[in-house]
Amino acid sequence: MSRNMIMMTEALYDYLYEVSDREPAILAELRAETEKATPWFGMQITPMQGQFMQVLLAATGARKVLEVGTFTGYSALAMAMALPEDGRVVTLDINDEYTSLGRKFWEKAGLVDKIDLRLGPASETLKSMVENGEAGSYDFAFIDADKVNYPDYWDRGLTLLRKGGLIVADNTLFQTTVTDDFDDAKLEGFWRSRNRQEEHFPELIGNTHAIRAFNKKIRDDERVHLAMVPVGDGMTIGVKL
Repeated sequence: MSRNMIMMTEALYDYLYEVSDREPAILAELRAETEKATPWFGMQITPMQGQFMQVLLAATGARKVLEVGTFTGYSALAMAMALPEDGRVVTLDINDEYTSLGRKFWEKAGLVDKIDLRLGPASETLKSMVENGEAGSYDFAFIDADKVNYPDYWDRGLTLLRKGGLIVADNTLFQTTVTDDFDDAKLEGFWRSRNRQEEHFPELIGNTHAIRAFNKKIRDDERVHLAMVPVGDGMTIGVKL
C-alpha cells in the first residue's frame, strides 16, 4: 500500500491558500469576529473546509441542507451562499449566544431567509424531524457538534438524507490524536502542549475516544459509499446508497 500522502508544511499550507482561497469578505469578517468573541474560535471550520463544501454542494445540485452544529454560523452561511435561490439550510444548535453572532452575519449577507436555525438538543430535534415526515428529503448533511453523539447524528442524518445525498462528518482526525499510539497519558501531554486548561482534559480525551469509536462504526457502514479526506481536521464523506 502506498503511503505517499503529502506532508503539509507551513510553506505548502500558505501556497495552498495563495492559489485556491476564495473566501468572501463577509465570511472573513465573521471568522474575525468569532476570534474576538470567544476563546473557542478554533471550533469554527476553516475557510478551505467551507470552500470544499461549497464545491460539493454545487457539484451535487443540492437544494436542501441539514447541519448539526453551527457554532457562530460560518458553515451555515458558507453553505447558504452556494445554494440556488430556492435552497435552504436547516441548522441545529444548542447555544443561543454563539448563534446570535451568526444571525447578524446571515442578515448582513442577505441570506437569513435561507437559514432555518432550530435551537435545542440535536438528537431530540432530529428525532422530531423524522417523526414529522422529513425523512429522505435532504440532499446534504453536515455533522460538526458534540463528538459523543456523532453515531446518533450520523444515523438520523442518513434517515433524513435522500438516496444519493451526501453526509459529511467533521473532526474525524481530531488533530491527529485518533491513532492508537495516543494513550490517555500522551493525550494529556498533547493537549497541554496546545495550551488547553487541565479542567478540559477529560472532555478532550473523551472526545478522542468518541471519534475513534465513530470512525470504526462507520468504516463498514453498508448504507454509504465512504471516504475520509485530510481536509481541515479530517472530514469523512458518505454517499447514501
